[in-house]
Amino acid sequence: MEPAEMIIPRTGIGLDVHAYAPEDQPCPLWLGGLLWPGERGLAGHSDGDPVAHAAADALFSAAGLGDLGTHFGTDRPEFAGAAGTTLLAEAARIVRAAGFEIGNIAVQFVANRPKFGPRREESQQVLSDAADAPVSVTATTSDHLGFTGRGEGISAVATALVYPRPHLPIS
Repeated sequence: MEPAEMIIPRTGIGLDVHAYAPEDQPCPLWLGGLLWPGERGLAGHSDGDPVAHAAADALFSAAGLGDLGTHFGTDRPEFAGAAGTTLLAEAARIVRAAGFEIGNIAVQFVANRPKFGPRREESQQVLSDAADAPVSVTATTSDHLGFTGRGEGISAVATALVYPRPHLPIS
């Protein structure tokens, strides 16, 4: 392969944070593309899913296409209440339309609850289907430190690997 034809992968980082909704304004918890019945929901312009949002942000970062707010900001009423999986699918479409393929996305979120392990595979499948690329999700706590440790919200950080779509020679 000629040096000019080398495919150089690009990485990106995404971060998303949402506070729990006020107790007097309850909403459902969407996390990792899944509904968590009986859990206190997160406040947000869309569904407040920090895992899906961080994944989408990492894709934009890797492709150099701005960020979540650029594409789905609060000034865009059509995204009010949108599912995180919808935003992730649209982010993946935008990245591919810009000439990139997606290698993978990895997300870790920080929260005291819900217990994620039993639903990890389900979440990874839902997010992978939305992105049409492999998505892995891990969870941790902050040992009762900071806003996540105090149970005030959930944060998530993601990395994504994309690579330019190779140009095929014209025959």
